Amino acid sequence: DLEVDANLRNSAKSDLLRDTVDYVCLNRVIREEMLKPSHLLESVAKRILDRIFYEDKLIENATVWVSKINPPIGGDVEKVTIKMTESRKNYQ
Repeated sequence: DLEVDANLRNSAKSDLLRDTVDYVCLNRVIREEMLKPSHLLESVAKRILDRIFYEDKLIENATVWVSKINPPIGGDVEKVTIKMTESRKNYQ
């Protein structure tokens, strides 16, 4: 899952797709990063956040949740989820 904060004032006024967050791009980024082999959920989350801030300059803050279904940790665990949040100010 992904949650973003962005300045949407221009798009709210213009009603133009070019003035808003590119949700198709965000979906593509997530799909591409989830396909890359990784040992840690944290690595996947960080890569997703890095690319989101690179790809869409309107995004000010983003939170991503990454889950592993049936993780190999012993016991009957349906899934493990991590949450990571970043701010554009950390990418200046």
